[in-house]
Amino acid sequence: MTETTSARIAADLRARIAAGEFGPGDRVPSTRELTRRWGVAMATATRALSLLQDEGVLRAVRGVGTVVAARPGGARPARRRAVASPVRDDVVRTAIAVADDEGLATLSMRRIAAELGMPTMSLYQHVSGKDDLVTLMIDRAFAEQPLPEPAPSDWRGALEATARLQWAVFRRHPWVAPAMSLTRPQLLPSAVRHTEWVLAALDDRGLTPAASFDVHVMLFSYVRGMAVNLDAEAQAEAESGVTADEWMDAQAGALASLTEGEDFPHFRRVTELDYDLDLDALFELGLRCLLDGLRGALP
Repeated sequence: MTETTSARIAADLRARIAAGEFGPGDRVPSTRELTRRWGVAMATATRALSLLQDEGVLRAVRGVGTVVAARPGGARPARRRAVASPVRDDVVRTAIAVADDEGLATLSMRRIAAELGMPTMSLYQHVSGKDDLVTLMIDRAFAEQPLPEPAPSDWRGALEATARLQWAVFRRHPWVAPAMSLTRPQLLPSAVRHTEWVLAALDDRGLTPAASFDVHVMLFSYVRGMAVNLDAEAQAEAESGVTADEWMDAQAGALASLTEGEDFPHFRRVTELDYDLDLDALFELGLRCLLDGLRGALP
């Protein structure tokens, strides 16, 4: 019974993908959504998605969910360079607005087409899929915060400038930080300008090109690492309707119970304070410590 139901759910999703309801890179209904729609157990819905993943039709993307991996029939879409056009600009601008308001997980080609009042399949004339669309979105987000002209004359001022601009991008668009990859970086002209900026600032410091690039990666990783908390908190508040302060207030009793013994005396003193977790202040503290340490490590 369970296997038949799983196959039936998989067949329904497969048909909807073939009909163009979901395109490459679009997120399909989650297991929770499938359990509600079909009235089945979570394991049954999970099995349905697993069947399509085994076929190569779907793939799991960390932080996003299960997305379409191939065009109907199993053929992967040909990767092509997106050509700039007014329509493509509208697509990217609309996608950024949706991601800003609702998070990247809600973004789909079908949703963007609906926002623009155009057929879903016509979007593929302007972007080749959701992955390409997200790349264009990130590139535009960085382009909104241009690096200053002229550049600061000292290396520390230059590195502070790029770090604070990156933080501003992540602050304005919380979905950008988790969407970016350090190990498999997207090709983003606007972001590569930040790389070039750091390398130029360190050019006369006696570092090898590799060592200078290590500094860039370290600095970017710090900023991005702090910024992923922005998206996580935005999503948590959207899903629960509870702000971070309200959540902490609700945990006061449990926190007091945890620290009432003698095991955590230093932590207890912190909990007795009116402590405010200010991410902007923490970012500045961490940036100052990182650059202070770097000053001692540079030749």
